[in-house]
Amino acid sequence: MTFQTFAIHEALVSKQSRSETLSHIISSGVVAVIRMRDNKRLLNVIEAIRVGGVKSIEITMTVPGAVDIIGELVKSVPEDVIIGAGTVTDVETATAVIGKGARFVVGPILDLDVVKTCHERDTVVIPGCFSPTEILSGWNAGADVIKVFPASSLGTKYLKDIRTLFPDVRLMPTGGVSIENVGEWVEAGAVAVGIGSDLLDNKAIEENRFEVLTERAKSLVENFQGARHQR
Repeated sequence: MTFQTFAIHEALVSKQSRSETLSHIISSGVVAVIRMRDNKRLLNVIEAIRVGGVKSIEITMTVPGAVDIIGELVKSVPEDVIIGAGTVTDVETATAVIGKGARFVVGPILDLDVVKTCHERDTVVIPGCFSPTEILSGWNAGADVIKVFPASSLGTKYLKDIRTLFPDVRLMPTGGVSIENVGEWVEAGAVAVGIGSDLLDNKAIEENRFEVLTERAKSLVENFQGARHQR
């Protein structure tokens, strides 16, 4: 990345609003959840899935040094990629990752102070919720999207039932989403999905066969968009 390109990218990142970030996430409908500890391959992985159409990247706080990794990625990734933080459970962490340039913050739980903090900093917030009470509480507090988690324990029928109860709530199931079943989640009412291991083939990454990730990303996005158009 040249200095000029870097400067342009920095300007675009700083100017992207919360609404623009939300539109970016919903447009492709896929958030890649990355828990990689091998930073050397991380940019290759992101580029591989970007080519396949997945351009929203969530770096979880379970990765050692995740806050600094986010800061470096924000400066390094192509301008059509947005970097967010996952497994954020407190205001201090939310503040830190936003300070490093994270454009969205995802949590495994509902913390209303985190929601407030993200909004004060014009950052998309996606708290994790399980029950109808949590889902509606998070939405009423101003969450941009509700992460239904762990979706593997709930299933598509649950998501459909929640969608019937709360038709305006944006739902993003995470956990249990695969390339093969993503269409079922969309049909049940998901506006986006979070996906990790089924997209990021560990063996392919270890063998530097990043083209495998590109093909998996393409299939995932195609299945998501196909189901969205039929809904």
